[in-house]
Amino acid sequence: MRGSQNMNKILNHIFPKTVDNDYKGNKIALWIFTILAIVSTVRSCIHFFAADGGAGSIAGLELSKGGENIVFAFGLWGLSQLLYAFIQLLVAFRYRKLIPLFYLILLLETVGRMAVGVMKPPILLHGTPPGGIANYFLLPLCIVMFILSIIEIKKRS
Repeated sequence: MRGSQNMNKILNHIFPKTVDNDYKGNKIALWIFTILAIVSTVRSCIHFFAADGGAGSIAGLELSKGGENIVFAFGLWGLSQLLYAFIQLLVAFRYRKLIPLFYLILLLETVGRMAVGVMKPPILLHGTPPGGIANYFLLPLCIVMFILSIIEIKKRS
């Protein structure tokens, strides 16, 4: 019975019945989430607003053949990232109770991007893109921060 109670408690942290700013997890997880949301905003603005979408200048993709298509796809990706970053910022500043859920989403997205890199044919790069390196730091960070975000901190009275 105790195991199912613990699982219900974890699920209630991930999928709260009410969504508000009453975050009870570790403050470090809150601040790291806020920093990640800001980084996501900057990253998405680069992909959305940069002339090459960051495809060549940052990711190091070869753009000499079909580059317009790649730049277009990076622009679309930047828009998607910008919308997601906006939602992250809303969570960080207004709906903090959703932080555990958003760490889980970020964890799944990071694993998914890494899986795509393994499953799809290799692409021609001039170097390793920053995101490719960052994934190896982001993955363990998300796991630790997710755990910290679901551990309820008792407030001192």
